[in-house]
Amino acid sequence: MKKMMQILLAGAWALAACHAREGSEPEHLNSIDPTIGSVGTLLEPTRPTVQLPNQMIRFTPQRKDWLDDQISSFPLNIVSHRLGQVFSIKPSVKPPAPERWNERLTWDHDLEINRPWYYSTYLIDEEITVEFTAGKKTGIFRIKYPQAGSKTLLLGVYNPGPSRWELLPDNRVSGMETWQGDVKVYMYGAFNEPVTPVLQETSRAAVTFPATARTVELRYAISYVSPEQAKKNFEQEVAGVAFSRFVDEGRDVWDRTIGQISVEGGTPAQRRSFYTALYRCYERMTDVTEDGQYYSGYSKRVEKADRPFYVDDWSWDSYLAHHPLRIILDPKGEEDMLQSYVKMYHQSGWMPTFPVLFGDHACMNGFHSSVVILDAWRKGLRNFDIKEAYAGMRKNAVRATMLPWRNGDKTPLDDFYHQKGYFPALAPGAKETEEKVHGFEKRQAVAVTLGNAYDDWALAQLAGDLGKHADTALFAPRGFNYRNLWHPEKKMFLPKDDAGKWIPIDAKFDGGMGGREYYDENNGWTYMWQVQQNIPDLILLNGGKAAFEARLDGLFREGLDRSKYEFWSRFPDATGLVGQYSMGNEPSFHIPFLYNFTSSPWKTQKHTRFLLDTWFKDNIFGIPGDEDGGGMSAFVVFASMGFYPVTPGIPEYTISSPVFRKVSIRLQNGKTFRISAPKSSTVNKYIQSARFNGAPLSRPWFTHAELTAGGHLELEMGPLPNKQWGAE
Repeated sequence: MKKMMQILLAGAWALAACHAREGSEPEHLNSIDPTIGSVGTLLEPTRPTVQLPNQMIRFTPQRKDWLDDQISSFPLNIVSHRLGQVFSIKPSVKPPAPERWNERLTWDHDLEINRPWYYSTYLIDEEITVEFTAGKKTGIFRIKYPQAGSKTLLLGVYNPGPSRWELLPDNRVSGMETWQGDVKVYMYGAFNEPVTPVLQETSRAAVTFPATARTVELRYAISYVSPEQAKKNFEQEVAGVAFSRFVDEGRDVWDRTIGQISVEGGTPAQRRSFYTALYRCYERMTDVTEDGQYYSGYSKRVEKADRPFYVDDWSWDSYLAHHPLRIILDPKGEEDMLQSYVKMYHQSGWMPTFPVLFGDHACMNGFHSSVVILDAWRKGLRNFDIKEAYAGMRKNAVRATMLPWRNGDKTPLDDFYHQKGYFPALAPGAKETEEKVHGFEKRQAVAVTLGNAYDDWALAQLAGDLGKHADTALFAPRGFNYRNLWHPEKKMFLPKDDAGKWIPIDAKFDGGMGGREYYDENNGWTYMWQVQQNIPDLILLNGGKAAFEARLDGLFREGLDRSKYEFWSRFPDATGLVGQYSMGNEPSFHIPFLYNFTSSPWKTQKHTRFLLDTWFKDNIFGIPGDEDGGGMSAFVVFASMGFYPVTPGIPEYTISSPVFRKVSIRLQNGKTFRISAPKSSTVNKYIQSARFNGAPLSRPWFTHAELTAGGHLELEMGPLPNKQWGAE
């Protein structure tokens, strides 16, 4: 009974610290649950990160996923989304010993608190409460020890390479850890209690606190610039600041950020899924500017900064919905991010694809930053160097290799693409001829052709907007390269060899792990829709609107032709299946909205509601695939509001079915975009009629200019589809 009372008191103490202002906390904050999706269907779970929006410090306890009842350690910072963390701490009531660093700490799900600005957990065996709150470049841990036992804290690192912990006078501590081979990360901090070093090694240490100490606080700062800058970050942001003040300030920042979109109606579960998804859209990119400077992994040195410099973006995941959402909500921040891309190009010589702190992380395929830049330009963003951005886009298009997971100069396979208009595939069993092809990722010949056709279309479009007519003539035909792999009888994009012959494959299952010989993470049924830049032409290739609609219907009904475990043993990314449609991977996001280009827009309304209700529940299993730090969450935000950017680069949004009766988006220009659907419900999901700014609207789309002017979309909703509305 005594131990149970201790546990309950510890939980109550933590709850009081977090919710001292709960009476005034608005619903949009109460609706955020960072644990949603924290158990992956097959692949990576979400992480319930504590951070300020788009800021450097990110924290979550280290464990396999939400089902794991043990924590291995608490990091001082997650440097990059899913690419690692630095500086571990671990409290203990046991005397320090080398084996303590490998011990895991048992926690209880019901005694843990996860908020975007605050974390608390109770360690059952140790009877210790751990709390955390984040600043921009700083954080505060608060550790409540029991009365009995040693007050021990173990300090460690996560990465191989040179590292150190150093205990300084006046209860101060500093450290350096090498991340990803050559990036030096520095920390500087201070304890509120006297520190006694017990075990001291280069890369780890153990300290104890007085027997009378009950609550130990560690305030610290991180720097990617220098140890001196870490100390300066500490003094500027966190020295002498109360833990409760950090919590309150973090809550207020999230209140302003999440409160930019207000919704009414929907179920509590829908609001929880929506606002949690919106919170995840602010995990990255992250601002790594420190006092007018930043470490650049692109020049491998510290650079001066006259505006924020952002890293940690995976453009294959984020170009579809994440960047378009930020263009609406935070165009000024997006301009800083695009200028960061420009600086990366200037410093490294290449426009990056997956820019992280250490440089461009060669990953996936395509140069989709080109699509992002065109989309921003056409939506009115101007505060970035478009000429330099275009130069980087063009250099990638003519000189860079398109090989998946590779950076650098083009190869003979790229020359073949430029000459013949498609990336050549190998026949099954054929030996690879290009040594630079990734051993696991393969050629991905169809995916590379389709992705780069979209990128080249974007380049041609921007060239036209900038008056570069010779470049338009050069790149516009390449925007149609998808046609070279369209099989007119099978109505799919299929691989060809370097002699121009079709390679006969089972488009559902062939191509090795993830179909990577021909596709990427998904099969041919997903890639048959990857022509966002020219949907009318894709409709023509399929034989017209009626045939196109029938093919869409078939996608959601087509079987696997094998067991699920056999299918997923080869395509683990193709989760969230409905027929052959894969909700759990980015290339599928736009597909249900394609019905708006047929004579049956009501099917977009049907399918988007079904997909949201089926695959995005408000629980630990509520993400059907890799969420990718905002990539998939942005889809949830758009689809829940009832519109979506099918073609980034064309400043239009297609209309679906809002789950809410009212949506209001406060824009940076001082105006508000509104969607009113007063009868919307789980039953009333079909649009009966629409008005925009009071005038009847018969088309299922509106423009970005109409949105940013503070437009008002009014939707009359009902339980049965109006098969005429929007059917142009």
